[in-house]
Amino acid sequence: MNKAVDISTKKLISLAPNNWAKWVTGIPDIVTGEILNTEFQWISRQSDVVIQAESPQYGKFLILNELQLRHTSEMPRRMRAYAALAEEKYKLQTYPVLINILKISNSEISTSFASNFIGLRAIQDYRVINLWEVDVNIAFETPLPSLLPFVPILKGGENESTIREALRMLRADEQLNQLETVLAFFATFVLESTLVQEIMRWDMTVLRESPWYQEILREGQAPGEARGEVRGIISSIETSLEAKFGSDGLELMSQISDLEQLKEILRRIVVANTIQELRNVL
Repeated sequence: MNKAVDISTKKLISLAPNNWAKWVTGIPDIVTGEILNTEFQWISRQSDVVIQAESPQYGKFLILNELQLRHTSEMPRRMRAYAALAEEKYKLQTYPVLINILKISNSEISTSFASNFIGLRAIQDYRVINLWEVDVNIAFETPLPSLLPFVPILKGGENESTIREALRMLRADEQLNQLETVLAFFATFVLESTLVQEIMRWDMTVLRESPWYQEILREGQAPGEARGEVRGIISSIETSLEAKFGSDGLELMSQISDLEQLKEILRRIVVANTIQELRNVL
């Protein structure tokens, strides 16, 4: 259910890979190289981004970035598997990082996997970054453009003036301006939807002109790879529904019977305050 985040992860990190790598590792003189393929021998992973990196102290190694919309109890085991698969394929040491986007409870989040079976131990440590604990100023001062769409849910980023500044920076850069719909989505977690509309100064026109929306329009004639992108877009709507309205939101997907309804949900999801508003669309 997390493909909306997964699909955009590579694009977000590629905006400023060096600054991203410095932030997640804490290594000031790190230099990044290629963003690597995550199709491993046994499984294909689209939910993580592997970056080749190098530093004078540690030499060449991999940074494995996993962005998770909501943390689950399965993440320690998955992080262990991701790290092992990346090391097996590229024959380099791996620095795994789990970035959790939305807070779901006050429970402590594990930073390692550990098991002991018949006296045999398996241990995998990894770094955890919870976006709700990250100071919003990091996005502006580092700079870390990859974090700008998440400003509303960063620590100290929930006020209107900060969100307006993030929007200004996104719109000022043609590489970033398509991400304003993501910013709008997360802004609805901390501001009234009517205020979000006023800040964005659009009546969903921007959303309809976005690449996501255009891919849906091309669904009928999209071959091969493009069809895969469309499936990812549909999955991104599922993720947005789950993030905002929980399981009730996901139930709406089974009620969508045609492309027009899907497009209408895409128009309304950012500004809907209640699940009933979306049900009325269907």
